[in-house]
Amino acid sequence: MKSIDEIEYEIIDEFAMFDTWIDKYDYLIDLGKSLEKLDNKYKTKENIIVGCQSQVWLHADNNCGLIKYSADSDAIMTKGIIALLIRALSNQKAENIMAAKLDFIKKIGLDEQLSQTRANGLQSMIKQMKIYALAYNKNKNA
Repeated sequence: MKSIDEIEYEIIDEFAMFDTWIDKYDYLIDLGKSLEKLDNKYKTKENIIVGCQSQVWLHADNNCGLIKYSADSDAIMTKGIIALLIRALSNQKAENIMAAKLDFIKKIGLDEQLSQTRANGLQSMIKQMKIYALAYNKNKNA
């Protein structure tokens, strides 16, 4: 199993292959298209991430101490962004997710490319993923 840091370095290397943000956006869109389909039963009001401009549904399962995320969005760019976050954080221990700095976002320049509303949405996605991790960690220690 790769650590979050190892996955972040892979993402940074992948984005470094592209010269322009148009190419990077295309790559993000492709990542969104490759995201595993979210079961419709998880597309509920409770799973919508508050603070996103578009609709984003996020679901988390605890699988033998590892948290597995699944998500979907009605916006293709947002779907790519959540796909990146899932890649970095899914199948990790709760304490590692809660401690993750997610420096890759800044290192690939994504934070500078997003509108204020999309940047807020990105922070909302990260916050919700960490809230799920915190909840599973509390249950583990209860």
